[in-house]
Amino acid sequence: MYSGDVPPVRRALRRPAGPKTAPKGQRRPRVRLDNDARRAQLLLLAKKSFSDRSYDDVSIDDLAREAKISKGLLYHYFPTKRDLYVAGLREIADELVDRVHAVPVDLPPADRVRAGLDAYLDHISQHARAFVSLMRGGIGSDPEVAGVIEGVRRRLSERFLEGSPFRPALAGNPKFEIAIRGWIGFVEHATIDWCADPKLTREELRDLLSQVMLAIITALPQIIR
Repeated sequence: MYSGDVPPVRRALRRPAGPKTAPKGQRRPRVRLDNDARRAQLLLLAKKSFSDRSYDDVSIDDLAREAKISKGLLYHYFPTKRDLYVAGLREIADELVDRVHAVPVDLPPADRVRAGLDAYLDHISQHARAFVSLMRGGIGSDPEVAGVIEGVRRRLSERFLEGSPFRPALAGNPKFEIAIRGWIGFVEHATIDWCADPKLTREELRDLLSQVMLAIITALPQIIR
């Protein structure tokens, strides 16, 4: 028997509460990012998507789904798929040029050409699909895409010439400018072919491109006549 007027109350043992799980089929909450972080996320996604697939095969629905945002929010940052594509190309172009620009300009001309090509090929080896996408373009003869590609060519040619002892004497010389731009075009096409079918090693390709540039430098006395 129990003593007292009131029987003891048996306390129920409570199980510790586990983590709450969303009902089956419910979407996970979207992660909120600030404007710069969201833009960077979309550009990274665009560079990967447009490098792996053709322009027409990439849809805004797919991009929004992968980013875990609504199409409306994606359009807030990039009003059209073309805008996102061009922004991605600009970033690829800037990354490529920045890599080459990191080469010191106080090296001897031959060493600087080789170092610049090393930086160029190192970057392309890591981002081959993105490089081919940039240089071939993906939406036909779009003037803005052409402008991005032309900007890469101009900045690379200026960088390869920066600090050159020949530049002051050849500034504005149309023969010299055409020769350098022709070499940049040769580098582009040789590298695109190498990405698709690497018949040469990276070092062999670098040496070939370097030798062609040095041949141009050797021919300078004839060019400036």
